[in-house]
Amino acid sequence: MFDRVLIANRGEIACRIIDTARRLGIRTVAVYSEVDVDALHVRLADEAYPIGAAAAADSYLRVHTIVEVARHSGAQAIHPGYGFLSENPALAEACAAADIAFVGPPAEAIRAMGAKDQARRIMQDAEVPVVPGYHDDNRDLKVVTTQARLIGFPIMVKAVAGGGGRGIRVAERELDLTEAIAAARREAQSAFGDDRVLIEKLVQRPRHIEVQVFTDTRGNAVHLYERDCSVQRRHQKVIEEAPSPAVSPALRAELGETAIAAAQAIGYVGAGTVEFIVDHEGTYYFMEMNTRLQVEHPVTEMITGLDLVEWQFRVAAGEALPLPQESIPLYGHAVEARLYAEDPAQDFLPVTGTLSRLRLPVEPGSIPAGTRVAARVDCGVVEGDSVSPHYDPMIAKLISWGRDRAEAVRALSTALSATQIGGTTTNLAFLGAILRHPAYDMNEIDTGFIERHREDLIPLPAPAPALALALAALSVLLGRRRTAANAAVHSGDPHSPWDTADGWRLNDEAHDTITLIDNGAPVAIGVRGGPHPLWLDLPDGEVEADGSLSADGRLRATVAGIAVNATTFCETLPSGGEHITISVQESTWHFGLDEPLAASVADEGESGWLTAPMPGRIVRVLAEDGAKVERGTPLMILEAMKMEHTIAAPAAGYVEHVNFALGDWVSEGEVLVDFVAEGSA
Repeated sequence: MFDRVLIANRGEIACRIIDTARRLGIRTVAVYSEVDVDALHVRLADEAYPIGAAAAADSYLRVHTIVEVARHSGAQAIHPGYGFLSENPALAEACAAADIAFVGPPAEAIRAMGAKDQARRIMQDAEVPVVPGYHDDNRDLKVVTTQARLIGFPIMVKAVAGGGGRGIRVAERELDLTEAIAAARREAQSAFGDDRVLIEKLVQRPRHIEVQVFTDTRGNAVHLYERDCSVQRRHQKVIEEAPSPAVSPALRAELGETAIAAAQAIGYVGAGTVEFIVDHEGTYYFMEMNTRLQVEHPVTEMITGLDLVEWQFRVAAGEALPLPQESIPLYGHAVEARLYAEDPAQDFLPVTGTLSRLRLPVEPGSIPAGTRVAARVDCGVVEGDSVSPHYDPMIAKLISWGRDRAEAVRALSTALSATQIGGTTTNLAFLGAILRHPAYDMNEIDTGFIERHREDLIPLPAPAPALALALAALSVLLGRRRTAANAAVHSGDPHSPWDTADGWRLNDEAHDTITLIDNGAPVAIGVRGGPHPLWLDLPDGEVEADGSLSADGRLRATVAGIAVNATTFCETLPSGGEHITISVQESTWHFGLDEPLAASVADEGESGWLTAPMPGRIVRVLAEDGAKVERGTPLMILEAMKMEHTIAAPAAGYVEHVNFALGDWVSEGEVLVDFVAEGSA
């Protein structure tokens, strides 16, 4: 086994690898970009080295620099994690040249599966079923269109290189094909430096099923069963589970054998994942092979009781696989949710921000891999860290295990309910809505699940219920009382009524007003009486309320005679206003407090500015000064956090001025386009 390993990655996967290395007595070497100097993986590693600027191309993608750090530090192996260089054969080759073990497959295997067109050919030769498609080198649009007609619409356009859901577009009809190809090529070029694409028949309402395989240098090969990754948004996984509730024992065995055959066809070594599309009749097709550890590997660890990173280390060190196929257990069910800094209401737009609050159900890294528990958290950030625009916006992964699917889902739902995040928008409520959805509960899922149930999962804003308003007002009042009490202790007269925050009035009943901002609308709540109890004048009438608020935000309240336990969090926003979050079991509400009302774009029918929703680079300018446009017309495309984001006209009108050019970098909030709505000039 190795004495020292360099981890060529960052975030939660770097922390995850460090956990196993520590348990095995392996010293770890971290690398970091200039914005990651204080990152958690840097603090957890035994030693750490800077490797460049914030942009991945100037740091985490620099093969020569990383190998030189490994040499300098005395690392005997490099673990690439996932993403970045994990599927780049250049790193595997550089490791071989430097006599450093690469914790992954040979460069030839990575190269064989790295290009989807080549992978299709190899799988066809190995008699592994593939989706009907076209992957020849002739990129002439007329030829591709002709082939698309022969295959039949709808068609999926996919980047030949890379993965992670990037460089993928769907053409429902021939009219959509040209733009789908152009968009996929742009995104692929930006993400992978390769704009080649292929086309495949779009299998309607399929399951995304993947099989975890492991091989060693001694000819042994096993599979560790399958994972169901069908719940996706923008072709990226959101919820994963193992085993798949749609796979029978017979199909499980067949998929496992096919996945092993696929791995052996390319001389694979180490951990890999063979991905399949499975239709409603159980017919399956090879989709691609990921030549690395997957983000969702913890669900496999949960149902098998195995540590996959340990297996990776042992195979890379030349050891045999720890277990034969017949000895690999499968017990219970596991589900994972990916917690992202993104806004589901804005088409899952990635967001940045500082994590002013981060409360997780269990301490990250406290549960050894392979342990079957109700909740495990893999995380690479701590409270106070920033979500960087330069990298993937994942905050954490929450994984739960149960004796069956229902128990595992309940456990994950409970874990999500115990999670609190402040300082940035997240998909936390969205994840909870998925797990509670009747169709998910009934196992009626496929890759179109989120889009089909979008209105249920991302409901339109609605007025907060009276209970939520009462709890928010109560938490504000109790918080003010604590602050005032602390100040009074240090004042000249700690018993003075002037140092209280209970609405005390000379010769009058105590009264106060709390103004909450509910979905942009101010709600004035009158408060009288107190200190115990209080009377709150809500929009639906007056209610009696009382309670206590702990320093960590736990609110024990009684509202209209009903006892409620809630969690509350109040934070100051960069705008100067305050934001309050109230959570009761599986429900969460957000309110502003004396928050200035502002908008980056004027309402429809008014002039305004279109601003950058986040830092990024302009990859397309689609409008000129003076251009007349309709509502929804794309004006500019911004690339940020590995994804393209279209800036569209909010109303019919004209473009007064385009402020940036192709290739320009912009900061969050910068005015991209001066826009004049129809009738407002």
